[in-house]
Amino acid sequence: MTMPASPRIDCHIHAIDPVRFPYGEDTPYRPSGQEIATAAQLIRVFDAFDVRHALVVATNTGYGSDSRILLDTLEQGGGRFKGVAVVENDVDIGELERLKAAGVIGVAFNVPFHSADYYLKAAPLLEKLTSLGLFLQIQVENDQLIPLLPLIEKSHVRLVFDHCGRPSVAQGMKGKAFQALLAIGRERDAHIKLSGYYKFSQQPHPYEDIWPFIAALVDAFTLDRCVWGSDYPFLRAAERLDYGPLLAVLTKLFPDPGDQHRLLWQTPARLLGFDGAADQTR
Repeated sequence: MTMPASPRIDCHIHAIDPVRFPYGEDTPYRPSGQEIATAAQLIRVFDAFDVRHALVVATNTGYGSDSRILLDTLEQGGGRFKGVAVVENDVDIGELERLKAAGVIGVAFNVPFHSADYYLKAAPLLEKLTSLGLFLQIQVENDQLIPLLPLIEKSHVRLVFDHCGRPSVAQGMKGKAFQALLAIGRERDAHIKLSGYYKFSQQPHPYEDIWPFIAALVDAFTLDRCVWGSDYPFLRAAERLDYGPLLAVLTKLFPDPGDQHRLLWQTPARLLGFDGAADQTR
């Protein structure tokens, strides 16, 4: 198994620790078994794969807007991690300032979880994010991007899209939402995460049916605005996934070591604000 260039930055992981941080009573799904990922477990996995930094994304599943596990993981990382929080639409700016001071650099919109309607009145939140220099991380699937376009177009907030936009493979490359995402990549200073393949591919590893979508995203966003994420520990995955085989897919998609270095180190280091990391040589 050929592995891509290192060192590496993983731009999409989750901390799951129901022993120290019990799930909310109303959570619709309770991760268990291989889906558990404590801060200590995350660090062990990343040490094994030369992942120097990571972006810890809070989950609606289990925790919602309870940021305690996120902030604890950032603290245990000792500067190794940055965070993306889940907040209520009406969160006050003081709470956002507190999260930012603790290492949070963005806020997540999980449209498959809440629906587009939930976020359509979030313009004041986007203004707060813009004023604080926090980015908006958007996860959509299929055509869910379309109703959000007016909200996005009116805002100057920095955008980061999750999981390749989770396009509809059945609709193909010409799908309206995927074309809208490509247009955003060409026209705005937005970033895209090449991650979460198992969430929208119709095939098992190595997910070859979505490779053309990834190529189109790289063409639209360029490698200067593409980052990679594992989505570890793979919540709700239909089949067993492992970190190494996911990394190995990148050597097929990006055989050039220079491209791998940009995707796995230079671009994410700039996006996440790891001072000096972007200039580190291989």
